Amino acid sequence: MPKVIKKLREKILAEADRQMREVGYGAMTIQSIAKGCGAGVGTVYNYFASKDEIVIACIAAAWMKRMDVIRAVSQYSQTSDAVIRCIYAQIQMFGEEHAYIFKNPTAANSVDGAIFRYIWFLSSQLAEPLRKFCKSDTEAQLIAEALLAWIRTGKSCGE
Repeated sequence: MPKVIKKLREKILAEADRQMREVGYGAMTIQSIAKGCGAGVGTVYNYFASKDEIVIACIAAAWMKRMDVIRAVSQYSQTSDAVIRCIYAQIQMFGEEHAYIFKNPTAANSVDGAIFRYIWFLSSQLAEPLRKFCKSDTEAQLIAEALLAWIRTGKSCGE
């Protein structure tokens, strides 16, 4: 009977994240992730089709935690300024937290295409907590897109 590993998807993501931080994206393989989880390579492929899919899943899980913070601040905030500053700070912390991916040329190249494909989804998520302060959905969407573009320039929220 095959062994059952509880919460294997979460273990795969945690192991991949650990390996990217410790040995780097290039040295991390499906085989090394499987070994680190105590699972077979085929079992890992049952959850993820590729190494890049695992990396994107790691990033997505971390992003959702940041969105939870943004939603909480938005729920209790009375001003758009507080929400915009929170969004900016969360995006900035997310980038710093995942610098080992975004500053590694091979990893960044690999995930950049996926992030580009999801940019509309990301800006839609960021627009959601802004809607209560905006006259229209379009205005909230434009502010969210501007924040995503602004963070890429490296400016601080106070500039």
